[in-house]
Amino acid sequence: MPVFSVPKEVAVGTAMLGIAFATGVLAGKRYPLIFGTPRSPRSIIGKSSPIWQYILDHSLREHPILKKLRLLTADHPWGRMMVSCDQAQFMANLVKLIKAKKVIEIGVFTGYNALNMALVLPDNGRVVACDINEDYVKIGKPLWKEAGVDHKIDLRIKPAIQTLDELLASGEEETFDFAFIDADKESYNEYYEKCLRLIKKGGIIAIDNVLWNGKVLNPRKDDLAAQSIHHLNEKLLRDARVNISMIPMGDGFTLAFKL
Repeated sequence: MPVFSVPKEVAVGTAMLGIAFATGVLAGKRYPLIFGTPRSPRSIIGKSSPIWQYILDHSLREHPILKKLRLLTADHPWGRMMVSCDQAQFMANLVKLIKAKKVIEIGVFTGYNALNMALVLPDNGRVVACDINEDYVKIGKPLWKEAGVDHKIDLRIKPAIQTLDELLASGEEETFDFAFIDADKESYNEYYEKCLRLIKKGGIIAIDNVLWNGKVLNPRKDDLAAQSIHHLNEKLLRDARVNISMIPMGDGFTLAFKL
């Protein structure tokens, strides 16, 4: 298929990403200490930075129950694992842009982003939420119900590879619109390959932590997570099956648009 033979919504979205990236580059030149050096394990722009607060004050439109779950998660000892709220909103806007109905999430944690996705899906939409730890998810499940979207979230507590294989075996290949990968980094390549089979043409795969707090610049041999992410980043650059944008948001995330 020709590179530019993609749905209009995806073409528009890609153009928007290009503008956003260019703006980030220019801002990085103007504020090198803020944008050039990671100050947090989850964000390129430090969470204590006035620029970060300005971004939230002038862009974040967070559903009240999403905010409630975010604050609950922030008090958790592993709260920093949660996707950044601005990144979650960005993905929700993409899901709306492509009129998605079926979403895969690999790595649920407390369920903030599963709720984020479910809120913007139509009433017959579906989020297949994959995790292996139900203890964390129990924090968010009551809020899924409070938001009235628990019927849209299909929680699978088992290894994500097993769930993805089950979806493929049940004939759901190329029926999903969007996938978000944010789980064990050593399995990223396998998650990506299976999601690519499940996502329809014109769909999007979002991959989190692609900068891994800067460790991808020179991955140590004993750092399997950094090695795995770096190898996938190099693979994606040359993968003719997708168009990509690597976004300097959160700990870095890549969007792969299936051709």
